[in-house]
Formats: sequence, C-alpha cells, structure tokens
Amino acid sequence: MVDDKMCFGTFKGGLLCRIAPEERDELLNRSGAEVIHQGGREMRGYVYVQPDGYETDQELEFWIAKCLAFNPMAKSKRKRKK
Repeated sequence: MVDDKMCFGTFKGGLLCRIAPEERDELLNRSGAEVIHQGGREMRGYVYVQPDGYETDQELEFWIAKCLAFNPMAKSKRKRKK
C-alpha cells in the first residue's frame, strides 16, 4: 500500500503490479508478465509477473518503478462504513 492505495504485492508466488491501464498491453510483452483475471474478468490495471520476470534487481526495480509511477493517479477504494 502506498498512500492508502494498492501499489504492488505478492500473489501466487509472483508479483501483482498495479500499473497504468494504457501501458498494460506493452508491459505484457515483457518476460513473465501475464493478464490477471478476477471473477472471470480481466483486471485491466493490473499485471501478474512470474518470478522469472523479476530475477534481477534491475527487473524488480523496473516493475516497482512502474507501480510507483502510476500510484499518484490510481483511485483509492472507498472504505465501507461499519
């Protein structure tokens, strides 16, 4: 979480990256990057990256930088009232 918004995290042994939706198709061409689905629908603003896609420090830094660059434009999920 960065600024109360999901930025990136671990997911099924890889990385779940929140990225700019308009960059998704380009980023899917990178090694280890895959479309992610939830409830049968594609999550347009997210990419799943398998471990082979971030084996080096440089590759991991690339993905983290992409997530952090999009974070200021990402919308935070509204908190539910209890």
